[in-house]
Amino acid sequence: MRIVIKLGTSTLTNSTPYLAPPLLVELARQASQLQADGHQVMLVSSGAIAIGRERLGFPQLPKDIPAKQMLAAVGQPRLMALYEQIFGLYGVTVAQILLTRMDLASRRRYLNARNTLIALIEHKVIPIVNENDTVGTEEIRVGDNDNLSALVANLVDANWLILLTDQPGLYTADPRTNPDAQLVAEVSTREISPEIWQAAGGSETGLGTGGMITKLQAADLARRSGAGCIIASGKESNILLRIIEGEKPGTYFSPIATSLESRKRYILSARKAPGLLSVDDGAVQALKRGGSLLPIGMTSVEGTFERGDTVRIANPNGSEIARGIVNYGSRDLARIVRCPSEEIESILGYHFGDEVIHRNDLVLL
Repeated sequence: MRIVIKLGTSTLTNSTPYLAPPLLVELARQASQLQADGHQVMLVSSGAIAIGRERLGFPQLPKDIPAKQMLAAVGQPRLMALYEQIFGLYGVTVAQILLTRMDLASRRRYLNARNTLIALIEHKVIPIVNENDTVGTEEIRVGDNDNLSALVANLVDANWLILLTDQPGLYTADPRTNPDAQLVAEVSTREISPEIWQAAGGSETGLGTGGMITKLQAADLARRSGAGCIIASGKESNILLRIIEGEKPGTYFSPIATSLESRKRYILSARKAPGLLSVDDGAVQALKRGGSLLPIGMTSVEGTFERGDTVRIANPNGSEIARGIVNYGSRDLARIVRCPSEEIESILGYHFGDEVIHRNDLVLL
């Protein structure tokens, strides 16, 4: 079984300003046991910025990107040194993998990242994945490690995504302020209800970049990629071993899709696709029947993108219904909106196919 485990800052610090090595030792023990039992394990770990703040004496820095990058640059090597030391207690080798959104947006870099991660786990090395915060800008950042962990689970065809946090799971309201809040044991419907989205809040500790809302986003992406997902407390006894043995503590999100083939996983990973194609009702129905997107079904083109990029497709109401890899760039598509496919060559002077997006390069949401 292939398992991605996300450790949040609140888990690694036990909801304090300081790193909690005993808790990290315990989670490393469980992850090492899972590997010894024959599972392939990957960690997506936050904590670099928190460790950087601790190392520098908790400076009150501006909340801009350069300050955060500085803290990440200080904290990341210390975080990896700690992981190497702790996993070494159990005879397990770890490796550092730093990613940005561009590593998942480029098909070649996406495949390189996938091949590296799979090579590591096949050789019984546990990858420690983090966003490359030291060089990331708003344009290339994923933004939080919850969503990054879902993208990694998608990248490697994981069976499980386990999101460990400082809460027992997802509640119907914030349990810190509402004594009537109830734990949501399972989400199995195809769409997550508006009530559950509304119940999700932001980061309480101020140390992490996510909260329940980003965990919901991650869980939704993971289950659409064919993986089961659980949000649970990292402080519970043997939490990782219990989950893989069949227990479902916390909040369980059941998969709503079978495992996708690699190319469609890549399409789904482009959470911030650079362009938007609006289509008419006829095109919507054709896509639902398994057809390709033709230029005659487009109504508008937004954004700047090139041939081979992943774009979003929206229905007449503006709701995103699909994503796909385009055969033509944005400038060319703007010239062939509403045109029959047989006129493409006469308008553009060349022809990459009758389809704007072929059905094999398209994923319905």
